[in-house]
Amino acid sequence: MARLPDAFIDDLLARSDIVEIVGSRVPLKRKGREYTAPCPFHDERTPSFYVSPTKQFYHCFGCGAHGTAISFLMNYDRLEFLDAVEELARRAGMELPKDTRAGPQDNDLRDQYAALEAAARLFQRHLAESQRARDYLDSRGVDADTRARFAIGYAPDGYSTLKDTLGTDERRLKLLERTGMLSRNERGHVYDKFRDRVMFPIHDRRGRVIAFGGRVLDKDASPKYLNSPETPLFHKGRELYGLWQAKQANQKLERLVVVEGYMDVVTLFQFGVTQGVATLGTATTADHAELLFRNAPDVYFCFDGDAAGRRAAWRAVESVLPRMKDGRQAFFLFLPDGEDPDTIVRKEGATGFDARLAQATPLSQFFFDELGRDTNRNTLDGRARLAERARPLLAQLPDGAFADLMRQELQRQTGVGAAAPATAPEPQRAPSRRVGAPAQKRSLVRSMIALLLQQPSLGLQLQPPYPFAELRLPGMPLLLELLDVVHQRPEISTGALLEHFADHEQGEALRKLAAQSLPGDENSWAHELQDAAAQLEKQTLQQRIDELQQKQRSQGLDETDKYELRMLLQALSSLRG
Repeated sequence: MARLPDAFIDDLLARSDIVEIVGSRVPLKRKGREYTAPCPFHDERTPSFYVSPTKQFYHCFGCGAHGTAISFLMNYDRLEFLDAVEELARRAGMELPKDTRAGPQDNDLRDQYAALEAAARLFQRHLAESQRARDYLDSRGVDADTRARFAIGYAPDGYSTLKDTLGTDERRLKLLERTGMLSRNERGHVYDKFRDRVMFPIHDRRGRVIAFGGRVLDKDASPKYLNSPETPLFHKGRELYGLWQAKQANQKLERLVVVEGYMDVVTLFQFGVTQGVATLGTATTADHAELLFRNAPDVYFCFDGDAAGRRAAWRAVESVLPRMKDGRQAFFLFLPDGEDPDTIVRKEGATGFDARLAQATPLSQFFFDELGRDTNRNTLDGRARLAERARPLLAQLPDGAFADLMRQELQRQTGVGAAAPATAPEPQRAPSRRVGAPAQKRSLVRSMIALLLQQPSLGLQLQPPYPFAELRLPGMPLLLELLDVVHQRPEISTGALLEHFADHEQGEALRKLAAQSLPGDENSWAHELQDAAAQLEKQTLQQRIDELQQKQRSQGLDETDKYELRMLLQALSSLRG
């Protein structure tokens, strides 16, 4: 589908009552202007989950979960974005814009999904017909139910089985090529990519087949595993094998266990560990980390205990650190030599494997152990080296208790603190009217941002070009961005505004400001915003006056500069009067 217009999304959210949406799934209790409940996205005894009917967004002060009615449906009901939009539109009696109807490109993607689904069914039929392939799965102990659950199949040994069955005309041949199911040699000859392999379909978050992994039957053949290439439907750095099955088997995922291979996931599932997923022949990426934590609060990385396994674990650390919000946990389990999850769970069962997970190394311990592996913490030089390595990594942690504790641990081990990243101060008091004090200048900008987050439509009373746009103050670019979005989307709610800035470097600071309840009402906020804007205008004039006066002292002014200075002084005097 084409991208939905921002105006449609804003209108949809304006017509959707987030209290009703959330309250139909989570028992809410009124608390002042807002509603509260135990967070549905992590376990807690004291409610820290708030829903604001005026701001039309939810926020959990415990785990950091936040968003609009759309993102709530995506996270709670496990819907894709479009499915969540369609659900809200149905409830609100709205129709999707006509320009979002399927076009040629969308029809092509739909055909690609259909082609891959047909290939999966074909491979399953061939598995039923191949005694050799079934014997292999029998030897690996994969039972019939598990084969069916994961739609495991078999690609026959031949160069044109798939091509001849599904590529019956030129259009279908090209479709199979685009989905990565066919290869082409230097002479232009097209042939089946997967041959004589047990086939593991890879499903997306909606359960659609988007790619395959193929495992050889002959132990001497290579490569041992062959994955589909990158296609419009499949990006291996963004997908996890087994996630679809794990979500179907667990009403709520409390954990995910990241393993290295298809068979590890399949065997764990068969023996009762239904939370296993695997990266697809690549190291853990930032997208993987975000996907993992979006689906479960606890993530266990299971690797071999050798040097290669520890390198893979460290790459996982680098990916998860920037996503370690409070409420999330990461652990590392290193297996004995010669063992993998497949062999361990067969020997020890789900109980034994769970016991190993219970003894897994927390991220915090692995972080300091690995960084300090070749340092002597009994010497100043060794402690300095550890601090030098750790500080830039700890700076990537999101604000919260975990980040604070990690910095405290660094200080305990080395005597050197790790400075917390600078964040925007949260304005609690009304902005000062006095010009010239840096703290007050920052407070004015932050106060305006906080007011816009309380009621975005307040920004419509400030018309561009903004007289304070040239003022060099922290937070000014963000304030101008917020104002621009409000003017482009006048109906935008606080929740939608936060979603717009979700990936912004100050996105987390904005969410914290938005979660605050400011005193007063819309009328008092409007006066406060106007007052702050007027103060910033004075500071802008003073900034330019200071520049010209400095130039006068250093090199003198020409007639144009002198005229500008006189006009600025007059303007500033009239504003103060």
